Formats: sequence, structure tokens, C-alpha cells
Amino acid sequence: MLLSISLILIVGMSMGWICRKCRLPSLLGMLITGMVLGPYLLNLLDEIILGISAELRKIALVIILTRAGLGLDLSGLKKLGRPALLMCFLPATFELIGMLLLAPKLMELSLLEAAIMGSVLAAVSPAVVVPRMVKLMDEGYGEKQGIPQLILAGASVDDVYVIVLFSTFVGMMQGESASVISFVNIPISILLGIGIGLSFGFLLALYFRKVHIRDTSKVLIVLSISLLLVVLEDSLTTPITFSALIAIMFIGIGLRRKREKVAARLSAKYGKLWVAAEVFLFVLVGATVNIGYLGKVGIKALLVIVAALLFRMLGVFLCLLGTNLLCRERLFVMLAYTPKATVQAAIGGIPLALGFACGDTILTVAVLAIVITAPLGAFAIDLSYKKLLKKSFSD
Repeated sequence: MLLSISLILIVGMSMGWICRKCRLPSLLGMLITGMVLGPYLLNLLDEIILGISAELRKIALVIILTRAGLGLDLSGLKKLGRPALLMCFLPATFELIGMLLLAPKLMELSLLEAAIMGSVLAAVSPAVVVPRMVKLMDEGYGEKQGIPQLILAGASVDDVYVIVLFSTFVGMMQGESASVISFVNIPISILLGIGIGLSFGFLLALYFRKVHIRDTSKVLIVLSISLLLVVLEDSLTTPITFSALIAIMFIGIGLRRKREKVAARLSAKYGKLWVAAEVFLFVLVGATVNIGYLGKVGIKALLVIVAALLFRMLGVFLCLLGTNLLCRERLFVMLAYTPKATVQAAIGGIPLALGFACGDTILTVAVLAIVITAPLGAFAIDLSYKKLLKKSFSD
């Protein structure tokens, strides 16, 4: 196991560094590392590590959502209002509809299997989007118009919306009935998550004001509460639940509202945690990919992914109708809302782990979507933001 951990970190970070030098996202190198070290090629990773990869991926998701919340200023969203709300749901819904229309014919899946695949693919990636939107806010590009804030907030809720849909469809696949309460639970779980997260954020802000402890200890406290919320959500058997992921993000938002300087320091600490979490996340996802199966579904999967992205971009376009954003700014938002990585890495292997017949197909398409959209989306953001967005302040 120790050898596996060292290989994951050393080789994964090295491949990530090589990709960055080639102006590619580092996560691409980490995915390739997992594919090479995994059981389908060199088989150098311990089964114990592979056995707990789902939990490790969830920890990585918790870290990136907390970091997003700590760095998110919602004030810019007030200028956009309705579009900000629509961005949380409409693009993912359009992408899911596109998948329902195309996947049954091209991938020979049932409608329910296509829905599961669509819910895996429909989320935008915090791993690609969050650091780039933070960079835009630091440099002042689009900040006055609220564009980075819009994408950050929309992407975070978009992820939770998709994950709740995924859980519902998986339950239906396992024989559970799809009651009206399952879909009513989606907005309720999001609202409860916001309330719970803000409450914890405010309480932590008060505690940190009264009790002086090191920032590292504060990070451990926030992380522990976040993981407990995930465990609590998983253990609930009631018809109405709460979204732990939304709650985790809003812990950061609540803490930022009350203790902005503390939130900034904790965000920097979480950024350091993400360095290791990111490596484990994408290397372990790559290790689950059956290389041989990737070749079988390649062309059809590519067509489905591209078509679904076009549906998604149409959804973003409709969200932005009636806003004061310029055409080039709307184009930027459409491009920035396409990368896939974190959520696909976190949930893409679940159908296979549950023994679904479509599991291999869904995992393979999820990884292919990451390999295609993560670098292209990163390139699109990095190369276009200075041309398409206004700079709010001078250097």
C-alpha cells in the first residue's frame, strides 16, 4: 500500500507537471498515470487503495467545494439575478435531455441507463473551473459584470443538482420507485443544504472569533464537520434529505461573510490540501478505466459527448437572455461551462461498482469526456478571457 501511495504521488505529480509544461491541464497527466499504473496495464496499485478509492474521491470533492465556498463572493450575482438561478439547473437539464435523445440510439442503452449516463456527464468541473475563475477575479476580468461569480456559484449548485438526479436514477435502476417526493426533494435538499451550511459557517466564525487557534487546526475542524455532513446525508433514510455538498460549500460562504480574513487564509490552506487530493482523485479514476473497452465505444461516445455539449451550450445561451452581457461575454460563459472532471471522477465508477450492465460504458464515456473537455475547456478559458471579458481595474 505504501508503494502504491508513493507511485500515485510521484508519478502523478510528474505527469501533471509535464502536461502543464505542454500547456495542458495537469489532471490529464494524472488520468494517464492511473491508466498505466492500474489493473488493466501494469497493475502496480494495491487492491486496498483501489478498494477505498470511492471514499478518497469523495474527500477530494469535499476539499474543492469548501475551497470554492471560502473564495466565493456572492455580491456580484445580485446584478444578474434570474440568470444566476437558471445557470444552476438549465444547462445541466439541457445536456441530460440531449443524452436521453441520443444515447439510446447511438450507445444501445435503455432510457433509464441513458438518464444515469446523462446525470454523470451533465455536471461542470470545479477542478477545472474553480481555480480559473478565482484567477479571473484576482486579475479583475469580468468581475464587475459578475461573470466569474456567476460561473462559480452556478457550477457548484449545478454539480449538486446533477448528483441528486444521479442518486434518484440509480435508485430507480435498483428497483426503487420514482415517487413525486424524490423530485420534490431536489429543491428542498438544496435549500436545507444552504441553511445548514450557513448555520455552521456563522457558528464557526463566532467560535474562531472567541477561541484563538492555528489556521491548520481551523482547517481540520471545518474538514471534520464537512465529512460528518457527508456521512449524515448518506445515513439518512427519510424521504426528505439535505444536500451535504451544498452545505459544505455554504460553510465556506458563511464563514467568509462573517470572517473574511480568516476565510482567505483557510482558502490558501485548502489550496495546499487540494494539491494532494487532486492527484489521488484523478489517478484513481484513471486506474478504473478499462483501456480495451475504451476502443470499443470511442467514436459513438465521442459523438454523444459533443452533441450533449451543444445542448448544454444552448442551455447557457438561454440562461443569459435578457442580461446586459455582451455577445463575447456570453460566448465566454458558454465555453467556460463545458469542462468535465471532478464530478465525473467522483461518481462515474459507481454504476460499475453496483454491477449495472451499463457500468463499463458509463465509466468509459465519463473518462473520455474528462480527457476531451478538461483540456479543451481549460484552453478555451485561458486563451479567451483577456479577449472576451472586460478588465475591472488596472494592474
